[in-house]
Amino acid sequence: MSSTDGHPTPGLPELTVDPLSKPVTVFRDEWGIPHIQAASAADAFVAQGYAHAEDRLWQMDSARRQMEGRWAEWVGPSGVAADKLARRLQAAAASRRDYAALGDEARLMVDSYAAGVNAFLDEKRPLPLEYQLVGGAPERWEGWHCIAAMRQRGFLMGSVWFKLWRTAALAVLPPEQVAKLRYDDGGSERLCIPPGTDARRWIASLQELAPAVEAVAQLQQEDSTGGGSNNWAIAPSRTATGRPLLAGDPHRQFEMPGMYAQMHLACDEFDTIGLTVPGVPAFPHFAHNGTVAWCVTHTFADIHDLYVERFDVEDPSRYLFRDQWLDADISEETIGVRGGPDVTVDIIRTQHGSVIAGDAGQGVALTLKSIQMEGTDRSFETLLPMLRSTSCDTFYASTKGWGLIDHNLVTADTHGNIGHLVRALVPRRPALNGWLPVPGWTGDYEWDGVIPWERMPRVDNPERGYIVTANNRVVDTIAETGDYFCTDSHPPHRASRIEQLIAAMPSASLDQMSHIHADTASAPAAMFRDRIAALSLTDEPARRLQQLISDWDARLDADSSAAGAYTRVRWALAALLVERSGLGKTLSDPLTQVPPGVSPANQAWWMLPTLLRNDDASMFGGWNWDEALTEALRVAASNGMPGPWQEEHSAMLAHPFGRHFEDAAAALSPPGARLGGDNETVWANGCTAVGGLRATYGAISRYVFDVGNWDASTWIVVSGSSGNPSSPHYLDQHEKWSRCEMVPMTYSWDAIATSAARTVLRPGRG
Repeated sequence: MSSTDGHPTPGLPELTVDPLSKPVTVFRDEWGIPHIQAASAADAFVAQGYAHAEDRLWQMDSARRQMEGRWAEWVGPSGVAADKLARRLQAAAASRRDYAALGDEARLMVDSYAAGVNAFLDEKRPLPLEYQLVGGAPERWEGWHCIAAMRQRGFLMGSVWFKLWRTAALAVLPPEQVAKLRYDDGGSERLCIPPGTDARRWIASLQELAPAVEAVAQLQQEDSTGGGSNNWAIAPSRTATGRPLLAGDPHRQFEMPGMYAQMHLACDEFDTIGLTVPGVPAFPHFAHNGTVAWCVTHTFADIHDLYVERFDVEDPSRYLFRDQWLDADISEETIGVRGGPDVTVDIIRTQHGSVIAGDAGQGVALTLKSIQMEGTDRSFETLLPMLRSTSCDTFYASTKGWGLIDHNLVTADTHGNIGHLVRALVPRRPALNGWLPVPGWTGDYEWDGVIPWERMPRVDNPERGYIVTANNRVVDTIAETGDYFCTDSHPPHRASRIEQLIAAMPSASLDQMSHIHADTASAPAAMFRDRIAALSLTDEPARRLQQLISDWDARLDADSSAAGAYTRVRWALAALLVERSGLGKTLSDPLTQVPPGVSPANQAWWMLPTLLRNDDASMFGGWNWDEALTEALRVAASNGMPGPWQEEHSAMLAHPFGRHFEDAAAALSPPGARLGGDNETVWANGCTAVGGLRATYGAISRYVFDVGNWDASTWIVVSGSSGNPSSPHYLDQHEKWSRCEMVPMTYSWDAIATSAARTVLRPGRG
């Protein structure tokens, strides 16, 4: 790369940024993506903070505010529950603690980034629309805010919601049904490591579950009964160019603006391009540095535990542990609420964690212990070493200590290597902890440290020549230690389909990666189709719908009417299962209301394929499967015959303020494009019970790294590079994204300089 000298350049726009030590050049390409050249790492992070604030100020500020438990100050009473949870779990205090423990290098990184944010604030430019809606101005950025912003992006993601769901369901289902309350297993578990291996899922027996069921029973009051991502790496032996290919797509809610901001950041220590997280320095998830490319998916490792605690009814400040009464830590905080009175939140902490449900005054409550808050986290110590890594192996070594959220970290390098490492801190404890809340008073379900980094699941250069992860189960147990790893994961269908597609590509090309991104084949849909085709129906509208589905190829293509018919039937089945099993009663259970909440219909939708495969109709209240499918077809047909799937399945682009400020909703949450795909296809555009047939989540970005020929790499985000609704880059990538097309990920500085607009940031002193 070329560096910027200290002399003014005639005709170039210039800005003064006080914290810089030397000038920095910022190129903006036609998509508004910043490519930043600095002399030093410190200056590079100043410029990154400045550029993030310029593009995504409100978004990064909102992430910090949510971890501080101050969301209700902006959105009113609807934000109180989430604020209470953040306060009780002390997410802000954990972020301050982690910042205090940073070494000199990592502290300089976050402090430089914060200085860049504040330099932008000092310019006093017009504030983003969101600040105009709520009033006030953004607060000064501090180094620990970077850690809070990163913590918010994966806050409580994963196992805690499955455990809360099963706990609530125990109030209405017999204990022998609890093992069925999981996502579909596809008939077997498709493991990431060893690559391409199937295994039988571990099922807790009733005897093993008995202590947890007994503990959960103490939570029940009398009225208690009243996502994912894909990535893959292909070795040089299986590509047309003899270079590795690395590709994928992170899945999240279609929130505006999208979670990731594209950026290119270079200095004398590194030259890295990838997806950044506004509010956070460096490139935690997706990038390459000219030698190594990396990407992640969520592993669903079990990093959260729930404990049922016994409190002294006479003195609720005391709780029982191993036959002794211990003193809980009790405090109180005040939450400000927009348009309403302040709210007081009581914070009660045992040695396991904070109370999140139940009432200590009644003698029993539920606490949450999470690796995300338990002990000092050193994730930010890994960010700079990642940027300086020179191979897959050195990259993995640089990640030791990451623990904010669990990842399948897949890499490829210019030496021709590909690899997969689980980057996570996973506590060692009994496997029973993965199913339900466990007794907190016995001392039998405690953590015994974490699984050592050296023993985390890893594979290097597998013999078959490719690696695939798609939120499917990583391992059965950790072979070297026998440690429990996880109970819940996503179904194996996406992973199996990607493996099938790659296996059919003995000489894979860059263009073929987009075909994988856009694949709409669904194995569960084919299973439902075949069972529906075998029904004998008398109701004519239902028969027409049956015929449409029976003649279908089980692909959720955008122009397929059968795809819409199948989806209507699948959601009708989920509703029937919830109604006839009694699971609808869990909607009023406080456990399903812990923010963001658990939807019985969503959970039922994911359970259905396993139940159908096993011909298990035990939750349909006396119906067999033929009766359930017949009724689901009748219900679905009552709305008429569907048109092309895309007419009902548009992207639901939702800004968090959209429902709070109706006058601004159209600008904040613009209409989304029409789509294909569904929850289980590689082209993942998923529905939820709340969103109806609209797509509420899916790939918020896509990328393909041509390792070693970096300018051939491509990428896209769901919306655009800017978080400002008035910017031309707020939504300018969306149409291409909706067609699984991408834009160039230009890396060479000569190519950037010939086509991008340029601004120089100059230090304000000296």
